[in-house]
Amino acid sequence: MPAKRQSITVRGLIAALFSVLSAATPATAQRSADRVIVVTLDGMRWQEIFGGADRRLMTGADGGVADTGLTVRRFWRDDPASRRRAVMPFLSSMVAERGLLLGDSASGSGFRVANDQRFSYPGYNELFTGAPDPRITSNDKTPNPNVTVLEWLAGRPGFRGSVEAYGSWDVFPFIFNTARSRLPVNGDGPPFKTPTTDHQRATNRFAEWLPNFWGGVRLDAPTMAAALDALVTRQPRVLVVLLGETDEWAHERRYDRYLDAALRADHFIRQLWEAAQALPGARGRTSLLISTDHGRGPGRDWTDHGVDVLPADRIWMAVMGPKILPNDDLRRQSGTQSQFAATIAMLVGESWQSARPGAAAPLRIK
Repeated sequence: MPAKRQSITVRGLIAALFSVLSAATPATAQRSADRVIVVTLDGMRWQEIFGGADRRLMTGADGGVADTGLTVRRFWRDDPASRRRAVMPFLSSMVAERGLLLGDSASGSGFRVANDQRFSYPGYNELFTGAPDPRITSNDKTPNPNVTVLEWLAGRPGFRGSVEAYGSWDVFPFIFNTARSRLPVNGDGPPFKTPTTDHQRATNRFAEWLPNFWGGVRLDAPTMAAALDALVTRQPRVLVVLLGETDEWAHERRYDRYLDAALRADHFIRQLWEAAQALPGARGRTSLLISTDHGRGPGRDWTDHGVDVLPADRIWMAVMGPKILPNDDLRRQSGTQSQFAATIAMLVGESWQSARPGAAAPLRIK
């Protein structure tokens, strides 16, 4: 199966885009209601989430690292906890401490995909429908026959016009079947399809200047820019952000850029969280749910996943927010990727299982 491809990252891009976004004027705050920010990091391994950077992959041979010394200085720490924070400081500190970071077998928690494909489209279908579908066996641009929890929520009272998704892959409009669902899913092209403000037009121009060596998957920075703008200006109750660079750099066997993409994603997640806490209608009512669509192989096979890579079924999941009451027992829970969909609904006060009885139950959060 051909891997999705990803453009080269421009250092400092995210900071520049966020600087542009700071000029955005928030819309009038909606009435207080439960909200959720959902983020996925495509193909992000559990090994780095719980163990930090792997020193064995900081080489040219196994990791494709261009500057080993620089990568070691940036990401290697002798202490495991410090090593985790070097890669994903927000996830490994605030989210892990105030919420649940699940999937660490050393702590008695194990999370796996339920589908037998272990790649993107089947994984995203499972994440957002709550069950695997044996009919989905490729990443082809085929409209998803299944209704996702996002499509269902968008038709519920209190959610119409308040569910938005932003991704870095042009297959997402098919995964969420926008022809049927009418969901606003930005998956390729400019970050703002119909810009209405000066800062949106400026961000589109900025995005045009970025290199684009591979079609189908764009840089995460435009996706981040559009999602943050949506959060600040429209304040949707359900905001979904689907990042892709971690998977693409892994397929490239560029461990240095894979780690860098994870670090930038972590910074972005922190900024989303802080932006939500600064909005009167979202402060104290917003939850954060994070995961990945599939795992990867171990050791030198860290670049691979798919039907033939059995270890790629192992994933991780994280949740934080006002409804989560973390304790050691909850942190030891195990489960599957299928629980993601019902957890999204539960965090905003809805029951996905009532609409799809075959869907997996949500995570235990208290």
